[in-house]
Amino acid sequence: MPNASPEGPAVTGPAIQEPSLDEQIAAYQREYGDLDPQVEKVVSALGRLNRRMNVGYGRQLATLGITNAEWEVLKTLVLAGAPYRMGPGELAKRLGLTPAAMTHRIDRMAGEGLVTRDRDESNRVRVIVELTDEGRTKWLEAMRMASDFEGDLLQDLSADERGVLGELLIRVLRRVEDAQPDAGGRLSDLD
Repeated sequence: MPNASPEGPAVTGPAIQEPSLDEQIAAYQREYGDLDPQVEKVVSALGRLNRRMNVGYGRQLATLGITNAEWEVLKTLVLAGAPYRMGPGELAKRLGLTPAAMTHRIDRMAGEGLVTRDRDESNRVRVIVELTDEGRTKWLEAMRMASDFEGDLLQDLSADERGVLGELLIRVLRRVEDAQPDAGGRLSDLD
């Protein structure tokens, strides 16, 4: 699901036509003769696809009244499994945020009824963030919308092609993760 801007997609004027991938690669080759056009085509296509998908996801989340930043917290709590709870420090680590940024995000989400923040009954010093019914409902609706969007996105590929594409992308992802194991977080906080 989404990685759009933390406050949803930016509202802009008419779309600016960017060069086709072939035009972009030709310009790059003109300026940098050692460019491998096959590699550049794959990387550029992935970049453009990611950017456009993020806009689509951001628009969907905006219709639900949540931001991408809030989606990330909901998703992380769901991934933790029932009862969908964890401490703010663990949430911050998993999302690559500072504790201050996480506190700000939790405050906002608690005010919107998406999560609760309570003291741990077994350790009154520890705080627990828990997904509310409203937060789970928003997560489920976002997942439904994303599933429809993603199905439409891949409709021109057969089941076999989807499987091959998935495996190829996972191989590339593993290479990146092995080379940059610390790259799962953020370079800076988004909110």
